[in-house]
Amino acid sequence: MTKPYTPSAADVKALRDATNAPVMDCRRALTESGGDVERAKKLLAERGEQLARKKSEQATSEGFIGHYIHQGGKLGVLVELGCQTDFVAKNAQFQKLAHDLAVHICASRPLFVSRDEVPEAVRARKESELDGKIDKYYEEVVLLEQPYVRDETKTVGELISSAVGVLGENIKVRRFARFDIGES
Repeated sequence: MTKPYTPSAADVKALRDATNAPVMDCRRALTESGGDVERAKKLLAERGEQLARKKSEQATSEGFIGHYIHQGGKLGVLVELGCQTDFVAKNAQFQKLAHDLAVHICASRPLFVSRDEVPEAVRARKESELDGKIDKYYEEVVLLEQPYVRDETKTVGELISSAVGVLGENIKVRRFARFDIGES
């Protein structure tokens, strides 16, 4: 009979440093994966997505305004990121997420937070123009569907879902504003 794998404190710390996931989640993922770090990362990501789906309907009455100013004050972004508690709103990781989203918005110029915000008239016009292939349009103009500028292997929506898994509560982008000198 073989002895089950028990992760060392160093292994747990390394996985936590790589994923920002809670210590006990890292320990559990390493145990389940038999010490395979890549598989443990996938398990943590899956759990984060499950938690995000479960928490997606919960109210986000607290939050933080992230901001970014670029090009010597010629371009700026404000983004309102909602969460459930002021404890998370004051968390440095949550505030960094708000800032990172502001940087992304500055670079990618989305027009809407989600597909639901796209006006029906615009949707109908684009569907006829693009011969029904509207997903590419959404990827360009909908924030949650854009590839994240710092890691194009994941979308902004997936980035937020992974933060939900780490912080343990619902997170939503409520709105954003992009200001560009000379643009109306």
